Amino acid sequence: MQMIFPKQTQVLKKELLWIPFFGWGLACLSPIAINRKLGSESIKKILEIGQKKLKTGWWVLLFPEGTRTLVGKTGKFTQTGAALALAADCPIIPVAHNAGVFWKKNSLKKYPGTIDVVIGAPILTTGRNRKTVMKEVEHWIAKTCDKLPSERNTN
Repeated sequence: MQMIFPKQTQVLKKELLWIPFFGWGLACLSPIAINRKLGSESIKKILEIGQKKLKTGWWVLLFPEGTRTLVGKTGKFTQTGAALALAADCPIIPVAHNAGVFWKKNSLKKYPGTIDVVIGAPILTTGRNRKTVMKEVEHWIAKTCDKLPSERNTN
């Protein structure tokens, strides 16, 4: 995603920063690292730091399901991304991909292949509420993911 959206920060669970080499590299990307067990405190942190980043020209990348899901399955979408976009008065750029085909949930093993990434039109947030915005985001992502390849081509 760094190649698509330059000058970005990602919201991620802080435990990822503890992984040798991988986590150290992530830390260099200036992420918004949260403790998911803290619930509303984590959301406050995302809103506070995320707004500051957005105001200084950074993109903030959130995975609305919070974790990888099985290919063909949709997890529960959180409203944190919509809350941040509404607080910062900025649009949401929805992104759908099929990385799960090559990097399965609960696995560190990665398979070779080409990940399809689709970037949607901006979803405006001004004057709208969180739930409505997230329903639109969720609908777009689900509809778009349904059209992406869900199996690796083994030819």
